[in-house]
This record gives sequence, C-alpha cells and structure tokens, in this order.
Amino acid sequence: MKIIKIVAVLFLIFLFTISCGSGENKSPGADAESLLEIAVIPKGTTHEFWKSIHAGAQQAASETEVEILWKGPQKEDDRAQQITVVEDFISRGVDGIVLAPLDDRALMRPVRDALRERIPVVIIDSALQGEDFISFVATDNYQGGVLAGRRMGELLLGKGDIFMIRYQAGSASTTKREAGFLDTVKQEFPQINLLVQDQYAGSTTETAYQLAENLLNRFPAVEGIFCPNESSTFGTLRALQEARMAGKIVFIGFDSSPKLVQGLRDGHIQGLVLQDPVKMGYLGVRQMVSHLRGQPIEKKIDTGVYMVSKENMEDPQMRSLLIPELLK
Repeated sequence: MKIIKIVAVLFLIFLFTISCGSGENKSPGADAESLLEIAVIPKGTTHEFWKSIHAGAQQAASETEVEILWKGPQKEDDRAQQITVVEDFISRGVDGIVLAPLDDRALMRPVRDALRERIPVVIIDSALQGEDFISFVATDNYQGGVLAGRRMGELLLGKGDIFMIRYQAGSASTTKREAGFLDTVKQEFPQINLLVQDQYAGSTTETAYQLAENLLNRFPAVEGIFCPNESSTFGTLRALQEARMAGKIVFIGFDSSPKLVQGLRDGHIQGLVLQDPVKMGYLGVRQMVSHLRGQPIEKKIDTGVYMVSKENMEDPQMRSLLIPELLK
C-alpha cells in the first residue's frame, strides 16, 4: 500500500510539473489567437472579382495566422441565402465576420444580430446602412462612375447618344457608380443624350446579355454604353460581339476578368474602371484581426479606383490590377 501511495504522489508531482512547464512555454493568449475564426462572406462566388477578394483574404489569414471561412450565395441576387449564411456563422460562434452585403438594407438585421452576439463585423465592397459595423473597406464607387463618365465624354468628343445599363436594385456599390456616371455626363457633357438609364441587367452574365441584345435591337445607332460591374460588362460585350458592333461604339465597363482583358486588348472595350479587390479582401481581414487583438483600426478605408485603357494596360500598376499576381 505504501508503495502504491508513493507512486501515486510521484505521478501527481510529475503531472503538476508538466502542466507548469507547458504554461511557461506559451505566450499569453497564443492558443486563442491561433484559433480565431473569421467568416468572409462575398456577394457571390463565381465572378473573378470575388475570387480576387478571396485571394486577398487568404493572404491576410496566412500572415496573421487565423482561419478564414469563405462562403457566399451562388448568385448575386440571392439576398435570402446571404442572410442565411450570416445567421449560420452567428450560430457557429465565429470570432468575426467580413461581409460584402448584397443589399444595403436587407443585411442590416443579421449584422445587428451579430453585434448582439458580440461578433464584430467589417463591411467590404458595398455600403450597409446603419452603424452596426466596426469598419468599411471599399472603393470610392461614386468616383469610379465619374471616371467612366469622363472617359465616355472625352471619346465621344462631348456629344452622342448613349445608354447606361444598371446592375440591380439594392446594390449600394453599383448604385453609386451609376450616380457618379450620370452626374458627370449631365454636368460636364450636356450634349450627350441618354437613351436609356433605368434598365437593370440583373445578377448574371446571361441576363445582362439578354438586356443588351434587346437594347441594341431597339437603338442600333447608339454611340456609347456604360456598364457598372463585371457581369453586366461581359454580358454586354458578348451582345456587341454577336451583333458585330464591338469596337464600333464607345464601350466603358467596370472590373476585370480574362475575357474583359482580351476585349480591351482587341479594342472592343475602350475603358475599364478597375478596383483593387485583392487589397479589399486583404484589408478587410487585417482590420478584423487587429480589432480582435485589441489594436486600433480605421473606420473607413478607400482601396482606390483607376481607369485602364488599351493605351495604358501594360503599365505595371494597371497590369497588376487587371491580372492580380495572387491569381496567377
């Protein structure tokens, strides 16, 4: 019995020693930090823009040693699914959410629910009404529309018939781009006539193609077109190419993809307004990690906006935005 008691005491001392030793070898909070889970929720998952956002988010996660959980709706008009994704991550108890809201009002409630559960939210890409988020990381979308309007006016020498194809109602980012374009054309180029300015392309390339095809049939003499996002730009490019009108009218689009880059190179697109989605995804995650680790963050970050043309597309900065290094 005495031997058994002695062995038991020695075993307890051994366990105590191991426990104390392991605690001294870890920095305070290291385990908690390494296990941080940050949900990154895009508007959709199919467009090249969101793949760039994802690449930037992954880079930030790798540098800060956190885990990102990437999930979003398949289509960029599925508000209900995006709300469900946010709610699921709240139920999971993630440490933070980085969200590109599909609708500036519809996502207010789930974001408020996250705040109630003490889950901070960073908004990226597209604005959300209210103030239930810790930071907003995005392009100056209105300025992007201004750049498009000026490019259109300059190439048309200040006059001509054009139409603007909208994206979809409730999307704050594209609504601001459309407003910037319209304001610039009306104020700086009063002799430009807007044939169409209230038609929505919808969330897919196919719906954009169908709308552009109908508009080109109605207005075959149109001299210029502006589209405010990747899917509407590519759908319209397809319609122009099939109608054998590509390169014959001024076409200004938004965002980048391999097919849009080729369209620019072929002279079928006269200008693309470029954002920096890799930077946006990167800074969205970095802002969240800094906040969770008690470091100061910025309430709003402008990630930049640029106009690229066939003439400057080979410049190093423009080339890196057209085809981000992380996606190669």
